[in-house]
Amino acid sequence: MSGGLLRHLAYTLTSRCFTTVSRPLAPPFSSRFFPKPRHLSRPNSLAAANISTASSDAPTPSAEPNEPFASPFLSVQIRCQKHVAEILSEALLCFGASCTSIDEEDDNDRKDEICIDSIFPEGEDVKTCISRAADSISLKEMPSYEVKMGEQFDWIKKTQESFHPVEVTEGLWIVPEWRIPPDAQATNIILNPGLAFGTGEHATTKLCLLLLHRLIKGRESFLDYGTGSGILAIAAVKFGAALSVGIDIDPQAITSARQNAALNNIGPEKMQLHLLPSKTSSTLEDPCGVVEDRNSSGVETILESNKYDIVIANILLNPLLDLADHIVSYAKPGAVVGLSGIISEQLPRIVERYSQFLEDLSITEMDDWACVHGTKKQNLSES
Repeated sequence: MSGGLLRHLAYTLTSRCFTTVSRPLAPPFSSRFFPKPRHLSRPNSLAAANISTASSDAPTPSAEPNEPFASPFLSVQIRCQKHVAEILSEALLCFGASCTSIDEEDDNDRKDEICIDSIFPEGEDVKTCISRAADSISLKEMPSYEVKMGEQFDWIKKTQESFHPVEVTEGLWIVPEWRIPPDAQATNIILNPGLAFGTGEHATTKLCLLLLHRLIKGRESFLDYGTGSGILAIAAVKFGAALSVGIDIDPQAITSARQNAALNNIGPEKMQLHLLPSKTSSTLEDPCGVVEDRNSSGVETILESNKYDIVIANILLNPLLDLADHIVSYAKPGAVVGLSGIISEQLPRIVERYSQFLEDLSITEMDDWACVHGTKKQNLSES
């Protein structure tokens, strides 16, 4: 799930005013949505190498994480009801937080509450961000919170220490760049998520990875709609896809995905990444220095002319509902479309929205999160 894509869409598609959050120009750092404590965050570089799906060819992770970066930031502790903590964490990312972490070891006396530790860029209007996040998930009251100044490297170190290899299923591991793979013979996806969503720890990422693992038999074309760290696009190549394409509107997400492709020795002939055009500006430079024309139709033309065997969008409810036509349009008739980033209670709305496009809908669930997939109907008219 891309922080940039879902944040942009959450703002634009819920008719709220969006002020772009400025991010520190930092070297790639690792953080993310949910271990114990669970982490959420966002995007990071480009290098090309020969593709290799054998885990023995994976690069040796560096012993030390990337160099320290000590830009000031706002450390915000937010108290909320336990049952809304995960979806509120996601919403906070949509409305300005750089990272969130659910503290499951919270020793608060109130058993029904939990603390969300979050990071906001220095100068961010925290109250407005929290208010909008709470409103977007229909909380009746704004959560209480406390703001402190902090050094970003403290958070980076803490997050990296908590990010361990994750076994998604037997023989499939997500391994941080700075750790050694537990099983050298397994399919190991080496990852430095930086500021992008997607480390394999969050239930929605796991559900999408398991779906991909079942679907890919060899030589398929795959589209990752909102690629974030690139984890799904990378996994598709390692599972045997002929072509994997990731798209996002956040240049940091594209940078992160490029770096992670390089960490896994995957070159552009197997995995392509595109920064989608935005209506807000004509050009944009990503952290790698790659300038893209955001008003040109070039990227869209490339993507629209290719109909994919598998399309997965792991974003959030509102974008999934509002962009249904767009998401499905990338799939071939009879192709599989997967949708995630939703909690189980939101399933009826997704099923109702996508029933006009997809048939044979199936649902998988994990930790109150869900993934829906179905096959694109053969008789759909293309607009």
